[in-house]
Amino acid sequence: MPNQHLLFSLTLYFLLVGFAAAQTKDQYIDDIYPSLESLYKSLHQNPELSLQEKETSARLAKELRDLGFEVTENIGGYGIVGLLHNGEGPVLMIRTDMDALPLEEKTGLEYASKKKGVTADGKETYIMQACGHDVHMSVFIGTAKLLSKFKNQWQGTLIMIGQPAEENGLGAYNMLKDGLFSNFPIPDYAIALHDTPHLPAGSIGYKAGALMAGVDMMNVTVYGEGGHGAAPHMTIDPVVMSAQMIQAYQTIVSRRIAPTEPAVVTVGSIHGGSVHNIIPDEVTMQLTLRYYAPEIRETLISHIKKISENIARSAGMPEDKMPVYWIREPYTPPLINDGSLTDLMLNVFRKEFSEDRLVEIEAEMIGEDFSRYGIQEKPIPYSMFFLGATDPEVLRKAKESGTEIPGLHSPFFAPQMEPTIKTGVKAMSAYAIEIFNEER
Repeated sequence: MPNQHLLFSLTLYFLLVGFAAAQTKDQYIDDIYPSLESLYKSLHQNPELSLQEKETSARLAKELRDLGFEVTENIGGYGIVGLLHNGEGPVLMIRTDMDALPLEEKTGLEYASKKKGVTADGKETYIMQACGHDVHMSVFIGTAKLLSKFKNQWQGTLIMIGQPAEENGLGAYNMLKDGLFSNFPIPDYAIALHDTPHLPAGSIGYKAGALMAGVDMMNVTVYGEGGHGAAPHMTIDPVVMSAQMIQAYQTIVSRRIAPTEPAVVTVGSIHGGSVHNIIPDEVTMQLTLRYYAPEIRETLISHIKKISENIARSAGMPEDKMPVYWIREPYTPPLINDGSLTDLMLNVFRKEFSEDRLVEIEAEMIGEDFSRYGIQEKPIPYSMFFLGATDPEVLRKAKESGTEIPGLHSPFFAPQMEPTIKTGVKAMSAYAIEIFNEER
């Protein structure tokens, strides 16, 4: 009988241990959540502009060091790399962005940002994490905590990238140019997330293939022959030429590109002249171009030049006074999720979450420079998913009333903290562990 009692006790013990192990990761996320909420609020209240992320990167670097990561700072500006070696296996990169936007927060939250800073062109501005990079960083650290805690469940090398300057499209480019993949292991896979106000907190958006567009910023300077506003017949007016060009640019997408190919040409600003009654000598327009295919990019640029020059010629401008173009380097490549990696992600999420929390989403024409990490000499498969961030009740009421909710880059954007961060940590960690184990 004593042996039977012992056998029963041992059986019960192992059942309880097994049950506890099955619950451990969820419980661990609950346990670390207060620290992640504290981190989120601190990051939210202390945002920093692109290329100025000194304190933000230092905070993330400390968090990673405390977890046992080998951390290197100041890569491509304030970029950080944290390495965690855990035996033989694939190299997986997880990336977060860190920068904020020149915007005055109007959420009314008790932890709202009141921070001010100075932009690259010397203007004082309020600063806000209006794109949710504070969510990204909190999930990033939560994921690092969980993966370092549960090292017995995966093997390989984990690279955690804290990237500056996503908002101006320079961050990934600067880190790569500064030797990111020369001085550190080249990833076999790269994954990331982006929060979205258009899905309820606690849900996940997924899509294989094209997710976000390629982006170019282009200036067109139009020259004319200025003069008195009362004698326009004695001038060649660059304001009028610019207006004609803006109208004609819209025909590029509608008449030069197949309707099945997404593309956008937007003139975001036009500057020329200084007073009411003087026709200026020149006007500068600032454009953004959006596309998915490289050949569409070339079509947009070449036709903008063709239209601009022909309108200038028709107005009587000589060949040495044709419009001048500036295209920002680097441009942002389109973000095309790897199909196999995204399928793997979806299979993992279906194990971890109920089907009603998974939403197949549409491609968007916004840009994200996470794509640049994938377009190396040997392409690196990458995939990004969307993380719902809005209180479901807010979404429901907005839908019923037909009103719009605050979007990304809005001064009213306010993610619902707990379900968003917890879901992000659980999803990213499960995804990472599956990638490591898939290769074993």
